[in-house]
Amino acid sequence: MAGGAPAQAEGPSHGQPNVLLLIIDDLGYGELGCQGNPEIPTPNIDSLAASGVRCTQAYVTAPNCSPSRAGIFSGRVPTRFGYEFNPTGAQNEEPKTGLPNAELTLPEFMRSAGYVTGLVGKWHLGGAPPFHPLRHGFDEFFGFLHEGHFYVPPPYLDAYTMLRRAVLPAGNGDRYHASDTLVLSTHTARDEPPYDANNPILRGGQPVVERRYLTDAFTDEAIDFLERNRRVPFFLTVSYNAVHSPLQAKSETFATMASIEGLQRRVFAAMLADVDTSVGRIVERLAQLGLAEDTLVVLLSDNGGPTQELTSSNLPLRGGKGEMYEGGLRVPFLVSWPGRAPAGQVCDKIVSSLDIYATAARLSGRPLPSRLEGQDLLPVIADRGAASSHETLYWRQGHLAALRHGDWKIVAASDTKEPREWELYHVAKDIDESENFAGSRPEVLAELETIWSAMDRQMSRPLFQ
Repeated sequence: MAGGAPAQAEGPSHGQPNVLLLIIDDLGYGELGCQGNPEIPTPNIDSLAASGVRCTQAYVTAPNCSPSRAGIFSGRVPTRFGYEFNPTGAQNEEPKTGLPNAELTLPEFMRSAGYVTGLVGKWHLGGAPPFHPLRHGFDEFFGFLHEGHFYVPPPYLDAYTMLRRAVLPAGNGDRYHASDTLVLSTHTARDEPPYDANNPILRGGQPVVERRYLTDAFTDEAIDFLERNRRVPFFLTVSYNAVHSPLQAKSETFATMASIEGLQRRVFAAMLADVDTSVGRIVERLAQLGLAEDTLVVLLSDNGGPTQELTSSNLPLRGGKGEMYEGGLRVPFLVSWPGRAPAGQVCDKIVSSLDIYATAARLSGRPLPSRLEGQDLLPVIADRGAASSHETLYWRQGHLAALRHGDWKIVAASDTKEPREWELYHVAKDIDESENFAGSRPEVLAELETIWSAMDRQMSRPLFQ
């Protein structure tokens, strides 16, 4: 995905709509301006919401990165085929750790329908050779394979960096200022993972040395893909690693956040602001190329935000990344398609990241794969009388589990207790899950437990743990 000269607006010469999927990593439910947060400016993402539909009850298939992405790209609940847990570090390279090749992925399907497919950014669905994105249907790949990556290489020039340390050099409190732009902090009482170990930036399958701030690099590459493929139908996924740790902000953007209280929060705000700028650049280039009215754009987070680690806000939801409460599973979710999707609307129906596959596949004009569990989003968000098909949503990750059925939800919140201790919430009215009805509505609890158990028997054993 090399850089090229800007192209003039020509519009598409084909009849198949394009699909652009934008994934923001670890973005909390309550962080965007369009989600009600005035603290961090996100004008470009807010503009995308204003041009389309903002879904307020959108769920992902897991409360952390990898199984959530497995759901997006397979169109199926990942626990069905054993993709239950979230691999980190060296586990990414183990032979069984990855999206099974038996799954017909969304990029594989779109390519078979005549689309050019590209992935820019984070993969996190297997680092061993059989699981490479180019072996899962992507024609082009620029990014990395593991769960995270530093945004600039050492010595972190032109960036303000805040790294986690379990123990600081002796004589320091909870923070150690190693330099004017590097801070070590004990805010999570653990060390920053060595994200870049055996995890290079790749172009296709070959390592490259990338000096650009990674959010900017991914945006440049995405725009180049659009320019080169403007005359053919394309499916492009731009999977930012922001705002995932490590906390590293461009110095120039960090300087604009002086009014935000708290150093950690300030770094996070700058990282989010740069993602917002990048989304604006991509959407603007689509318009300049004459592709806006022929491109479905979907933007979402892969899971809830980790508040302690990043300061992410999931308000008004309870919990966050790694938890089965709403804050871990309900995410910002925007759908924009000028002239084809409603503008400036809010959709309160239940939708899922599983729906991305079904919607894109429907647009391709080919028959949908029989095993998909999602729905076509477009009639649902257009409010043409189409009800959501998601009456029941299931989750499991070891002892952690949840099920939403209609207006009710059960949660097994402990990762150690066996048998599971279920909590019961009326999430339709109590989105912050503050009132546990497990003791007062035993008949509802029993009904949801029965449904969860029946669905659980359909699931596979974990491929890895």
